[in-house]
Amino acid sequence: MTTQSTPATAPVAATEMLIDRYLPRFDRTIVEHTVAEADVAATWQALCALDLGRVHSPVTDAAMSARGLPDRLARVRGRPAAAPPPVRLPLRGGPPLPGWLSLGEVAGHEIALGAIGRFWRPVIEWYDVSAMTPEEFGAFADPDWGRIAANFSLRPYGTSRTLISYEARTLVPEPDAARRFTRYWTLVRPFVGHIMRAALATVAADAVRGSSA
Repeated sequence: MTTQSTPATAPVAATEMLIDRYLPRFDRTIVEHTVAEADVAATWQALCALDLGRVHSPVTDAAMSARGLPDRLARVRGRPAAAPPPVRLPLRGGPPLPGWLSLGEVAGHEIALGAIGRFWRPVIEWYDVSAMTPEEFGAFADPDWGRIAANFSLRPYGTSRTLISYEARTLVPEPDAARRFTRYWTLVRPFVGHIMRAALATVAADAVRGSSA
């Protein structure tokens, strides 16, 4: 009688995520994934070179235009408006993204960012995090402000492809602000998801071009 043996499965080591270290508890999260037809090394290079200002689609452009409507109305009514966003928004290797701080990176695996603000308001009020460390961000506990943590992470997907993930988490401690953010989040979540998918598609396409160059 012939018996078949079950192949042994090697244990998969858990990898600590920076986003778990600095915002382990959260109210809302959204995660998007895509697979790049390139290895991790090429995909990491594409991720490190990502300019979020290049992420465009009809929906992302419309979402950004709608997000700027309160500022345009403020100018019409004679009130000071926020400064226009920069043309370039490099994920790394350039000026910090407005209102955000780096929470660090793990080479070949993860880039994480954090921000503090009152992002449930029509015009977002950002907390100055320019002198803040990741540890101070993780310990920040002022209930009048909310926190956002976001990361891009890479994992091998088979032998020659890469799974790219993009997660954004929010924590709003103050109950009334949390209720207002929940209403706001219900409206904008589809647009946020689309923008995240567009960013992932940009990284995946750049990784393929980089690996074939």
